[in-house]
Amino acid sequence: MGIGTPSRLVEALLESGVRDLTLIANDTAFVDTGIGPLIVNGRVRKVIASHIGTNPETGRRMISGEMDVVLVPQGTLIEQIRCGGAGLGGFLTPTGVGTVVEEGKQTLTLDGKTWLLERPLRADLALIRAHRCDTLGNLTYQLSARNFNPLIALAADITLVEPDELVETGELQPDHIVTPGAVIDHIIVSQESK
Repeated sequence: MGIGTPSRLVEALLESGVRDLTLIANDTAFVDTGIGPLIVNGRVRKVIASHIGTNPETGRRMISGEMDVVLVPQGTLIEQIRCGGAGLGGFLTPTGVGTVVEEGKQTLTLDGKTWLLERPLRADLALIRAHRCDTLGNLTYQLSARNFNPLIALAADITLVEPDELVETGELQPDHIVTPGAVIDHIIVSQESK
């Protein structure tokens, strides 16, 4: 859990003293990895995620009322982010119809089937991790870091990337680039980067 999290950027956010964050993430990782330290240190007001079970502090803060937790099915969550990045007004899904997921949401019946209208998600700031980044911000990913990072980069007003390796422009094969540099605002090279 916490795969694809830019650990140095999360550390910097923690050190900045910022509070009352709303986080959009696949999961809340563990207490000491991913976005877990932000939760443990009381910096998060609300988290929107598909899984919180590996971080007991998330559950404790949710139950005590210290933090709002919105649990969203994983496929719905990533599609909400994709819609936010594409400028769409939302999407229809049968997932969650007739469950607590439906509460407070608009439903539509089309051809005899009930659908939930899920609204798009956007972020003020996206902190992402990439495998390789060229000096123009074009990104490649490795393994599951490719799941959420490319889409949240499109769905944020400002995107910061922490690459494993920074290379010169032209070193990345064009057909390997997943996220174009046009959506990357800042490249943050950490001491761990090559």
